[in-house]
Amino acid sequence: MVDFGLIDEWEPAPGRLTSWVASPESVARARLAPVHPAPPSHQQEQYLRLADQHSAADFRYSGLCLVTAEIPAGNLNREAMTRAINAFLVRHDTFRTWFRIGDGGAIERHLVPEADVEFVPIDCGRVDDPRTVREHVQKTTPGPFDWDCFTFGTIEREESTTVYLAVDHLHTDGFGQYLSGLDLALLYTREVWGEAPDMLSPAAGYLDYCTAERAYTAQMTLASPGVRKWLELIRGNEGRLPTFPLDLGKRTDVYNRSAHRTVTLFDEAAAARFERRCRAGGAEFVGGIFAAAALVERELADSDYYFGMTPVSTRSSAAERASVGWYVTLLPVAFPLGATSFDRVVKLAQHAYENGLRLAPTSFQRVVELLPADSDLDLRPGWSCPMISYVDARELLGNEFFDMAGCGLYANRAASEQVLIWINRLATETTLSVIYPDTPVAHNSVERYVTRLAAVFDAAAREEDR
Repeated sequence: MVDFGLIDEWEPAPGRLTSWVASPESVARARLAPVHPAPPSHQQEQYLRLADQHSAADFRYSGLCLVTAEIPAGNLNREAMTRAINAFLVRHDTFRTWFRIGDGGAIERHLVPEADVEFVPIDCGRVDDPRTVREHVQKTTPGPFDWDCFTFGTIEREESTTVYLAVDHLHTDGFGQYLSGLDLALLYTREVWGEAPDMLSPAAGYLDYCTAERAYTAQMTLASPGVRKWLELIRGNEGRLPTFPLDLGKRTDVYNRSAHRTVTLFDEAAAARFERRCRAGGAEFVGGIFAAAALVERELADSDYYFGMTPVSTRSSAAERASVGWYVTLLPVAFPLGATSFDRVVKLAQHAYENGLRLAPTSFQRVVELLPADSDLDLRPGWSCPMISYVDARELLGNEFFDMAGCGLYANRAASEQVLIWINRLATETTLSVIYPDTPVAHNSVERYVTRLAAVFDAAAREEDR
């Protein structure tokens, strides 16, 4: 299995901690890096502007992603790991860039030359308290306006080693986190066993992707088909973005920090039954997810129209699928709920999901940019909304080692205004993880929602709702 949660919930075993950080000389050289013409992606720009807007918060407002794995060996080759880490950072150009907001409000990207990248190991001694490790990771990993907003580390014991990568969300998405772990493992293996075959595929440049995305969206107007479709869907939802169907008790006078919960939805046998049920109705597993979500929303909010959002990868080539970066866009899943049976709703949900995929090239951030100031729609810069993500991790190379490696994906306890759900189908189970505002009302509401959603999934898999 893979552990999901907040960094506060990570419980690494005691051991000798080594941390890899940028050398002082490398940091100094990086500050001199020239401006590069590649703009941030639309996703990155919104993220950076929000981070800047909330820079006075007394906690890390931006997202910090932590990837962990357990290696069943205690004889780590530190020199080989150092070489692997530096090769990894040079391989993916997103890790050689940093941003600043200029006097006129424009965001500038700076590109650090490959020769100036140098991460070095720091021996932190033996650490017995997991809290000390967690605090170390978060304190030593800078924020998104610093070049070196990523660190690496190992915790060594006689018979095992914990390896981690902490990276600001600016440079990674969910697939990028998986890919980072795979790349580091392959690079380390190559450094230890020099004769081993190179299994790394050529990786595309994330800067090229950002440049191409901006060139494409710069041509868009309010009359562009994708823009018009987005606006049609928003107007069909009373002119606003989707909302969670239950009260979250969010306060407006303070930041609402993150809370987390993970539950098991299915073992693999039940997941296979659920998938067969979906396919019998002309849909796939993902259609079943949104059918269940729509039925729960109808029950809890008496809604006859479902409008949800889902993140999907925008990687479109083999080279991009080998590239670490933030290759993600949000897509709509919207459809009327004229029926209440799972078998009828699942087909509507699948059709809506496939229609949403057609909007992948039309960044919603760009749609919001195009709206005039006097628009009748309730959209503004910095918008946010709930989402449901689905990943079939069985399709990922090396997924059979997830259990053996004791992998983990964790996030910092950043600000949270929405309910964000990740449904991950693994080899032996399907899990649901949810991040939401840490308020008493939200805890109750999310508990109620997750309980009902799990019940709908279970009933569909058992065919008890026919």
